[in-house]
Amino acid sequence: MRAQPAIAALRAYDPGHDLVALRRAAGPAGLLELGSNENPYGPAPGVRAAAERALAAAHVYPDPYGGDLKRALAARHGVEVAQLVLGNGSHELLMQLGQVFAGPGTEVVFPQYGFAVFAIAAAAAGADAIVVPALPADAAMPRGHDVDALAAAVTPRTRLLYLANPNNPTGTWVAAGAMARFLDAVPDDVVVVVDEAYAEIADAPEYASALPLLATHRNLVVTRTFSKAYALAGLRVGYAVADAEVAAVLERVRESFNVNAVALAAAEAALADDAHLQATTRENARQRERLAAALRERGWRVGPSQANFLLVEFGPRTAEVEAGLLRQGVVPRPMGGYGLPQCLRISVGDAVGNRRLLAALDALGIAPGREGGGHA
Repeated sequence: MRAQPAIAALRAYDPGHDLVALRRAAGPAGLLELGSNENPYGPAPGVRAAAERALAAAHVYPDPYGGDLKRALAARHGVEVAQLVLGNGSHELLMQLGQVFAGPGTEVVFPQYGFAVFAIAAAAAGADAIVVPALPADAAMPRGHDVDALAAAVTPRTRLLYLANPNNPTGTWVAAGAMARFLDAVPDDVVVVVDEAYAEIADAPEYASALPLLATHRNLVVTRTFSKAYALAGLRVGYAVADAEVAAVLERVRESFNVNAVALAAAEAALADDAHLQATTRENARQRERLAAALRERGWRVGPSQANFLLVEFGPRTAEVEAGLLRQGVVPRPMGGYGLPQCLRISVGDAVGNRRLLAALDALGIAPGREGGGHA
């Protein structure tokens, strides 16, 4: 069968490892899954009851508008319901943005080491991908977004610009002032998508969400997810916040009933429990700093992170480290697909999981070489 050229040339999203197969083969200790940036503390206590109530009506279609969740989100963020679009995870929304605003003969700009879906969305739309080099590894924000270069890469053919803040897989972030200046520098006819999948987790004083900038930048779209901080990765709920006219266009391509009834109910319950969110994100920050310090003490390079994962440079022995961890049931995320073959992305676990990870690393007996040692 003949697919469209842009689709035929497309490379599918790479999840890293076949976790289902690894779970089946795991020994009595089970897997320690540190490759998908999931929340090890689980969702808020009220989520399960809300999901079960929704499941009782599984024979009925879900609300096609997601009205209750949208109203809760609008109240949380101080926006209008008409500014919200719900997605089957933010991945779906990022793809829809490419479908709506890009196409053959246009350009989509995004940073090197940016989220893999940016490139997939550009290719699926048949647009030309303009990849802007990241900041160098020895910069103050190693491998972070060069927002000045991103703005400078915009041409009359540019229709869409993606970046993530904080960024996956590097964990780096753009400070609030730099983000505001960047948006001011981008022409109003270029849609700027700021993916904030890890925004609830970020706690650096200079970090701020781009959501307040929606009031002055009609070309801005902010995407969020319930998969990370809210621990609903298995239910797939995301949302976009945009100018009402932009949101209305996105609604035209949104699949009907794209967020199921259980997911809608669970997300609304999760959003209502701010105490649980704050407790788990505080603990993530504490464990993130402890794990980063322990890895640095062992001589590995660890990049700065405002997410629930660390990008760790293991140098030329990265594949050996990864294989050794897998033998012990510890699953990191390989980074070769991102152009970072000497790095592994490691999700921050709870205290018990992080101790198991460190013990597994120590058991390998691999000392950092000059290429992998030092501090990022």
